[in-house]
Amino acid sequence: MSQFVLSAFADEVATELTTQMDILDEHDIKFIEMRGVNGKPLVHYDLDEVKAIKKAMDERGFKLSAIGSPIGKIKITDDFEPHLALFKHTLEIAKIMECRYIRMFSFFMPEGEDPSNYRDEVLHRWSQFVEAEKGSGVILLHENEKGIYGDTPERCLDLIKSLHSDHVKAIFDFANFVQCDVKNYPDGYELLKDYIEYIHVKDARYSDHQVVPAGHGDGDVKEILKDLYRHGFEGFLSLEPHLWNFKGYSDLEPNSPGFHLPEGEAKNFAVAVQAIKNLIREITNR
Repeated sequence: MSQFVLSAFADEVATELTTQMDILDEHDIKFIEMRGVNGKPLVHYDLDEVKAIKKAMDERGFKLSAIGSPIGKIKITDDFEPHLALFKHTLEIAKIMECRYIRMFSFFMPEGEDPSNYRDEVLHRWSQFVEAEKGSGVILLHENEKGIYGDTPERCLDLIKSLHSDHVKAIFDFANFVQCDVKNYPDGYELLKDYIEYIHVKDARYSDHQVVPAGHGDGDVKEILKDLYRHGFEGFLSLEPHLWNFKGYSDLEPNSPGFHLPEGEAKNFAVAVQAIKNLIREITNR
């Protein structure tokens, strides 16, 4: 039986954890993909501070779906040792937060150069992540992001298959592939579907690469979610709306959370939530 569980990058709606949880509660979302909280990235907190964050979340019944880390979001030519140390710290954070997933990247490529020139170095660095992860139970989720080695389905697949680890899986981000002018369905999806563990919910248009609510762009969100559902996918759909310039509030239903809010992050988030919930209802017929 397929199950889509909603999560969200709550730092897109508010800085403070309490407000993040308040807003997500209004939408019946109890999972956070934590990137930033209380003014700085989660991975930059010390472990005692992380324990305090965990306690505050436990008191409200919230859990992490993933740590939205910046690991791998540096240049491939940057010094790696401090970054590897940050990754090892992030593993300790995951243990405290009882979190199974860490979101990661495969390094920004020098502009104008062929990414294949840096393939060996990408694999070398990721192999060290995999080695450090052993025994932790954590799954390393690679996100397709514009400008990194894995910004096309082919290179995402190359990375995952080359590492030969059951603890390296794919995030499928609809909008990021559209912004790289990739055809999501069936092309990208068919290549990666056996490795997709986690979904980032945002859509985009080919024409201007503008991010839009799920189902309003060219990311083939409905087609891909329908196929995942049909094949028994169980996992997180994590909302990363990026709707900072969005003005389509007329799409909100009058009885939906956010309808009466002033323009801003919380109302943008309400649009994003309604869009994905509408798609889920269509797909699952409930």
